[in-house]
Amino acid sequence: MGKHMYLHRTAEGQPPKFERAYDAAFRASPSYRASLPDVMEAEHAPLRGEHRPQQQVGIHNFRLPLCYRTATGEQLTLETSVTGTVSVEAEEKGINMSRIIRQFYAHKDEPVNCESIGRVLRSYLSKIESKEARLRLSFSYPMLLKSLRSEMEGYQYYQSAFEGVMTDAGEYRRFVHFDFVYSSACPCAAELTEHARDTRRAYGVPHSQRSKARLTVELAKGKKLALEDLHAHCVRALQTETQVMVKREDEQAFAELNGAYLKFVEDAARLLYVELDADRRIADFRVSCAHLESLHSHDAVSTIAKGVPGGLRTDFMDYGQLLC
Repeated sequence: MGKHMYLHRTAEGQPPKFERAYDAAFRASPSYRASLPDVMEAEHAPLRGEHRPQQQVGIHNFRLPLCYRTATGEQLTLETSVTGTVSVEAEEKGINMSRIIRQFYAHKDEPVNCESIGRVLRSYLSKIESKEARLRLSFSYPMLLKSLRSEMEGYQYYQSAFEGVMTDAGEYRRFVHFDFVYSSACPCAAELTEHARDTRRAYGVPHSQRSKARLTVELAKGKKLALEDLHAHCVRALQTETQVMVKREDEQAFAELNGAYLKFVEDAARLLYVELDADRRIADFRVSCAHLESLHSHDAVSTIAKGVPGGLRTDFMDYGQLLC
């Protein structure tokens, strides 16, 4: 019956009767814990299915508050969604999922950045038999911004993530993800509106749409990059970030900005390319842009990468959530 068959029978051969009550006073002693069965051992649960390696196995959307430092040194505590995975070899049953969480809690009081993620990964890999591991922390990052002309202040929030990847070669790679929301006024619509006004004295309004850019950058070795730096790149490249606090003079300024910086989705991706490519702190990058069209019933999308051999690829099919 196996050494871990615990359903003993009474002298009469009947199964024992169990109490349907929770014993709040019970405490597990060391010997009791040692007696607990481990289903990850092959003798209790043999491998099922094809015996092949798995590239990533782990946990997703484990949430906890973590501390982040702004570019000015201010500390922010933000709700963070954690995704942690490791590789699993062909003959391994699986991993202890809770160990990822426990290891992360051991470092939870450190301010979070790509370097601290690396320390967590190295500590975790030292305790398990795995070749690769990655950890991604996703959060909404606030920045206090002024309006265009009235200088009212308001908080803009940016969907961001820090990601660390430990490769099977022992190389540690650091990635930062950053979403930027902006307005895109159509150059074609602007010209057609002016044509109608000039030739027929017909009043028209060029169409524009709320748009989003998603940046993924890999940091160069030994370099640091703040989220505020990525925000500055986006503002310089695109100019037309959506606004938080708006008075009439700000709305007028925003209309003027859109008129001065007309752009198709291809333009937006190329403008961001110029900004990111000039930053020596960035080893590789990918930009994905989506314009949620107000003229069409579909959306316009574009993606571009730095072009590093074997680096980040440009497949927009992986980024459908950018439109959400």
